[in-house]
Amino acid sequence: MMLIVRWIVNTLAVMLVANVVPGIAVRDFYTALLVALVYGLMNAIVRPLLLILTLPINLLTLGLFTFVLNALLFWLVARIVPGFNVAGFMPAFWGALILWAVSYLTSALLRES
Repeated sequence: MMLIVRWIVNTLAVMLVANVVPGIAVRDFYTALLVALVYGLMNAIVRPLLLILTLPINLLTLGLFTFVLNALLFWLVARIVPGFNVAGFMPAFWGALILWAVSYLTSALLRES
């Protein structure tokens, strides 16, 4: 049940990002559902591998390169999901940052209950 709640909250966050960040567009709610699912899967499967591969540069930048990886994954999701468009790196960066913040808050709130 908690997984579905997180998925819906992340879907609403994708819709929020599309309305707040210029350069990000989502066709409809079903596309946002698919974006939230694919982005979640990418964060669960691809991101840990990328973090291991980019560990030296991540150490040199004191972890700030993780934000770049999140933006690149967000941009990759835009290439995979039809109807979801990201105009460049900076919209992807801000979109990924907002999605991270919403996901972090959701996890913190759901952990308490």
